[in-house]
Parts: sequence; structure tokens; C-alpha cells
Amino acid sequence: MKLLFVHQNFPGQFLHLAPEMQRRGHDVRAITDAANTKSSDVPTLLYTYKAPPLDAAATRLGRTFTMMSDRAVVVARLARKLRAEGYVPDVIYGHSGWGETLFLKEVWPEAKLLVFAEFYYRGLGADVGFDPEFQASGFDQVMIAQSRAAYLAQALIHADAAVTPTEWQASTHPPALRERLEVIFDGVDCDRLAPNPAARFALPDGRELRRGDEVLTYVARNLEPYRGFHIFMRALPAVLKARPEAQVVIVGGNEASYGPLPRQGGSWKDVLLEELGDRLDLSRVHFTGKLPYDRLVDLIHVSRVRAYLTYPFVLSWSMVEALAAGAMVVGSATAPVAEVIEDGVTGRLVDFFDVAGWSDALIDALARPEAYLPLREAARAMVRERYDLRSVCLPRQVDLLTRLARG
Repeated sequence: MKLLFVHQNFPGQFLHLAPEMQRRGHDVRAITDAANTKSSDVPTLLYTYKAPPLDAAATRLGRTFTMMSDRAVVVARLARKLRAEGYVPDVIYGHSGWGETLFLKEVWPEAKLLVFAEFYYRGLGADVGFDPEFQASGFDQVMIAQSRAAYLAQALIHADAAVTPTEWQASTHPPALRERLEVIFDGVDCDRLAPNPAARFALPDGRELRRGDEVLTYVARNLEPYRGFHIFMRALPAVLKARPEAQVVIVGGNEASYGPLPRQGGSWKDVLLEELGDRLDLSRVHFTGKLPYDRLVDLIHVSRVRAYLTYPFVLSWSMVEALAAGAMVVGSATAPVAEVIEDGVTGRLVDFFDVAGWSDALIDALARPEAYLPLREAARAMVRERYDLRSVCLPRQVDLLTRLARG
């Protein structure tokens, strides 16, 4: 097969699938944004997209579609050059989130188009208006969110098939589009993440943490309200007071992945540190910034407890990886998390906004690790059965590509 992957941050969700198809002898190529600095053994073509300034008054609710379709035009022009050189893929697999796939069927109508449909923006019932502290609510916000879905709907309508990682993410799509989706999780490598008693993790100050130490971790791409950073930070003073030996390791950047940065400037880390002041013992709270994956795996292996919070939004790989590694995960009782964690069986669930409840749950999990051993073992077994990369998810992804190519 000739397979073309399209992702502005390639490999992204195709980290394992693209090289697997290459290993099987297929002709695999990729298209990505020239700003993407990630390396890959897959032959990759670059496009350059710089968003033009938009007149907010003129574009109004259509500004998201304008940006996404402008990017799609750039990608389509690159595709036309490939077509002129004689390249015609059997299957195109692209992420729909940045508009890149919108016009590829116009270039290659004979190709099958598969899209990765990660999330469908909606006015009610998901992230919009979930957190009144940081989100405006009202009908204007409903209309803005709903209008953002226009390009996602177009991407799905033109696709021959689509994949989404979880049942809840599938449920964000309207029924007519939901029927097009196949739910296949990205997959986590349960063998690589197997508990490692010899694991070590060096803190920024040079101290070393080991498995068995009282370590509480929080991991996100960026530290922001969408991932409950504010709730976690507000729970920490009580945790640190109750557990004087606990060390807290916080991983993530200071940019914005999903929501906006603070209106007053700076980062959410700055805002929360100023809010909490001397209530935090910063000699035991360690900010690492973003970590390379090998270091992140080491941190997972020394974690006694992982806190994971999210708005009703896309589920993070990192939470499932922590479960796969046998960490005790305390998660927010929001729909994406509750699909994976059963409270009291494979982890603990706490109301997203219940700061005192978070403190209590984290304290108890840190204090009684042996009591939570059955939950940790059950969680690892569940992940291996449902989300393992090698035995479950990757074979399903390969099968879908193969079936699509065969029509």
C-alpha cells in the first residue's frame, strides 16, 4: 500500500502506526508543518503555514473555519505537486483537528481518506462552561463553540472512515457523524511501562527519588485549568501538612495547550504560586517543565500516587500510561476519566472541584500504599486487556487501514 499520514505535529497519534506500516513493507510517507521539530524515519514533506491576521469583526463566528481552511489550502497545494510527480496514495490518514485533510479528496479522489477525529466542539455538555471560574458562560459561548465544529464536520463528511480514541470522545459527535467513527485507542506499551523496582528519578535540585518513596506526581503538556492544575495546587497545602515526607513532582510547560493564558499575564504556575504563597512548602514541590519520554517513564515508576484532572475533553495518554505502570491514580470524576477508571476498583475518582476531597484522597493514597495495591494491580490488568499497544490497539489500527485500502 501507499500510505500518506498528515499531521501538523507528525508523528503525533501516528507514532507507532506509521513505522509499523513501514516495517511491514508498505510505502509510507508523511506531510507535516515546517515548524514541527520532531524527527521521524518516515520520509516527510513539509509545508509552511503562517496564519494571516484576521479581522475579528469581519470573520466573527467563522474565524476558526477561516484559519483551518487556509491551512488546508496550503496542504492541498503541496498535494497537487505530489500528484503532478505521479504520487497517488491508496490511503490518506490525517488528523482533522487543524483542517489539513479538508481538500485532499479534491486532489486524490481515488484515494481512501481516514481521519483521526479526536474531539467535536459542542455548545453544551462538554468543556464549554464547565469551569465558571475561568470560562464565560452564556448563549454567546454556546454559539462560538458550536461554530468551531464546522470544519470538523466537513472533514468527517468527506472521509471514508474515521477513528476516535474513546467512547466519550465519540459521543461528542452528532449522531449522523458518530456512525462514521470507529473507537480505537492510541495504545500504551504495557511491556515498556511494566513496574520497575530499580527505577530512579533525579529532581531538578539533584536529589534522587526511588520506588517506595512517598512521591505524588502531576503530569500535563502544559499547566493549565483544562487539566485541573488550579484544583491540584489548591489541594497541596493540606497534603504537604499531613504528609511531611511527601515529595511532589509537577511536569508540564507554562504555555497554553487548550484554554487561554491568564488575563493578567504570566503563566498559570505564576498565578497559583502567588495565590498560595507561603502555604506551599516549595522545598518539597518540584517543577520539572516538560520531560523527554524516558525520564517521564522513570517518574511514573517511582510515583506512589498520580493525580489526574481534566475538564470533559480529550483524555491524556499519560493517565493510561500511569495505570499501565501500576501507579495509583486519583482522577477527576469527569466523563473521559470515568470511562477508564472505576472508582474503588481500578483507582479513585473525586469531584473535579472538590479541593478538600482531593486533599483527603491524595493523603490517604500516600499514607496507605498497601491498601491500594489491589486497585493498582486491577488497573494494570484492565489497561493490558483494553488499551495495550501491541496486543490490542495497533493490530486494530493496522486492520482498519488494510480493510480501507481494500475497499
